[in-house]
Amino acid sequence: MAAQTERNSPKLPEVLEDIIVANDQSENNKRIGHIPTNSGSDTDGNDEEDDDEEDHIYINEETESGREKILISHAPQERIVPPLNFCPVERYLYRSGQPSPVNFPFLLNLNLKTIIWLANEEPQDTLLEFCDTYNISLQFAAINPDGGEDDNPWDGLTEHSIINALQTIVDKKNYPLLVCCGMGRHRTGTVIGCLRRIMGWNLASVSEEYRRFTGSRGGRILVELLIEAFDTKMVQIARDDAPAWLVTALNG
Repeated sequence: MAAQTERNSPKLPEVLEDIIVANDQSENNKRIGHIPTNSGSDTDGNDEEDDDEEDHIYINEETESGREKILISHAPQERIVPPLNFCPVERYLYRSGQPSPVNFPFLLNLNLKTIIWLANEEPQDTLLEFCDTYNISLQFAAINPDGGEDDNPWDGLTEHSIINALQTIVDKKNYPLLVCCGMGRHRTGTVIGCLRRIMGWNLASVSEEYRRFTGSRGGRILVELLIEAFDTKMVQIARDDAPAWLVTALNG
């Protein structure tokens, strides 16, 4: 009797194999997104089932993406590369280091109207030609015969240069606008920091933003002191001509 029971009972490896097969089928059904119906269903039911199969897309469980893989056979013809230390400051106001020719396609997408150049030396000829070709006004804020010239690149901007740049920034007719210097760090950071002071930012937030672009060497204490001591009342702002974000900040 015991021998007969043993012959009728399935062996343990066979039971485990059945369980594994069943689990695999269940997992496949989950991935496909539907459970197959009986083959005896009518023709209309089969047509609806075929339509459902076409609508269901395999979903990658790791990426949760339902799109098919896309093979890129070659690089795009046009490279979109932003300038060094590029970052939006406010709507239609940007900051960066000196743009080079590889950055020009990117700048064209910004539809720039004005570029403020803060370095004490002239920019590269390619940038001058770019501005001339696309009718972009290039303002030399730090080179001004009337207000003096910032001769030493290691020195901070003069008060006159900062005011000169800010008067352009607070007028919306100059937008879209890019503020830049050689590396987009200290001189650009000085002007943007003084702008934040006008907007009512606290000094801790102003310093944090400035240091974010200074790299591993960190910020210059003289720049932060200059931003802190800057008299915001020396910048004259006509609210009717100011950008909307600046008017909002002043009203707040």
